[in-house]
Amino acid sequence: MQPRCRRIGGANGRHSVKHACRQKTGLGITWNRVHLQATKRLETLLTEYEGTLIICGIVPWNRSECKFAIAGTGSVTLAVAALSTIPKDIIVEGKTYPTDEWTNVPTSIVEAIPRRLHLQADHPLSITRKLIESRFPGYKTHNNLFPIVTTGQNFDSLGFPLDHVGRNRSDTYYINKSTVLRTHTSAHQADTFRANESEGYLISADVYRRDAIDRSHYPVFHQMEGARTWDRQQAGRAGKSVAEVIWEDIKKLPRHDVAVEDPNPPFHIERNPLQSRHAPEEAEAIAAHLKRSLEDMVVSIFNAAKGASDAATPDEALKVRWVEAYFPFTSPSWELEVFWQGDWLEVLGCGVVSQPILDNASVPERVGWAFGLGLERIAMLLYSIPDIRLFWSKDTRFLSQFSESQPIKRFVPFSKYPACLKDVSFWLRSSSSAAGGASPIHPPAPLQSAFHENDVMEIAREVCGDLVEDVHLTDDFTHPKTGRKSLCYRINYRSLERTLTNRQTNELHERLGALLVDRLGVELR
Repeated sequence: MQPRCRRIGGANGRHSVKHACRQKTGLGITWNRVHLQATKRLETLLTEYEGTLIICGIVPWNRSECKFAIAGTGSVTLAVAALSTIPKDIIVEGKTYPTDEWTNVPTSIVEAIPRRLHLQADHPLSITRKLIESRFPGYKTHNNLFPIVTTGQNFDSLGFPLDHVGRNRSDTYYINKSTVLRTHTSAHQADTFRANESEGYLISADVYRRDAIDRSHYPVFHQMEGARTWDRQQAGRAGKSVAEVIWEDIKKLPRHDVAVEDPNPPFHIERNPLQSRHAPEEAEAIAAHLKRSLEDMVVSIFNAAKGASDAATPDEALKVRWVEAYFPFTSPSWELEVFWQGDWLEVLGCGVVSQPILDNASVPERVGWAFGLGLERIAMLLYSIPDIRLFWSKDTRFLSQFSESQPIKRFVPFSKYPACLKDVSFWLRSSSSAAGGASPIHPPAPLQSAFHENDVMEIAREVCGDLVEDVHLTDDFTHPKTGRKSLCYRINYRSLERTLTNRQTNELHERLGALLVDRLGVELR
């Protein structure tokens, strides 16, 4: 069938659209090439076919091919510039991955993969990692696992429900529909359990999430997780219960003299339930081993931090406490907090491993515990580092302050460079709804019409890199007559290494505003 063509006017007069061809097939609508004369990075072309509204992002080359996604009748789909300009393949350290409509990982994130700060000699993250590892002798360490994993590894193996917000493109970097940059070290948990190479293991790795911009959040950060398991059958062959074996192992663990607050029982039928396939005595023994092991590690770290901190005094006693928590991978679960410089600080999360995870890893006879922590959070406390961006600095004034062969020392900040605050206000597209959190719908639409705050953060990072210190919403206004929503974000521009001029920040801010319009279809105020 020959395609039927018609002329379409340029959107807002800034594009001359020569023609668009379409043909109807048994499978629906097939769109052929749209020929453009573009004068701008992106414009929005609206077309309509039988009640289906299609919004297509147009890239700046003449005779560009526009990729349409046909939504259901009456629905709206946004094809942003990133979709139209993504390469055919993404190559990471010699491995090639095909891209598709799900791809949302920017070049700046891909370029961060080879850095592997947790393995860099004399880097504070590497020093922190080694300090933690030293408290778990005999545990097998995995520190160089590749960060690109399948959605099965990252989500399915851990029992993430299909509608979990973590699966959304607003939160996760997708290489393609079935491949992501891991959002946590637990993406390797099932494979490590399945390999069954040791009774205990530690994994340290770079992880990736689309997130807020402030002094404690960065799209690439580093986690450490560990686990310890026991074999019920092996214990039985020795004529013992697994609980008896665990209590014998507890006697071998180091003791500490720090005050511990732990007012809750090992499990609670409502607040912190026992798993149906675990005997009470098993869960109690596992919890006791977990808590003794992690208390020893945390006490060791914070005693080192106490010696380095000017704020701590010899009279300030270290205290820790256990708080009941919920995690989808463990039950019962806890968080460990430390009283530090006048506040209770959450340090890590942990719990008894969910038995289905072990079942799916083909080791159903094993039971055990697992924990996870953020290396940046620990290192910031250990060294009094005030801004997470510093970990990525190549400035010798930062790097020269750390050495594996020297005692822990408090970080001495550079001179504080001045901040430059600028606001950006815009009207959302009428079809958009502001979403501070991710949509509950799964699978996440590759082309989303809903506005998400993480999109603003991603654009700010793309334009400004590490020259933006934080971004936060200062105003949310809905027009009483039109119902249109307006948002205002305050951008704090500040370099860690030099003073930014007004001209530099103005140029960054103009580029930021232009890209918000191009990518999100907003209208600047």
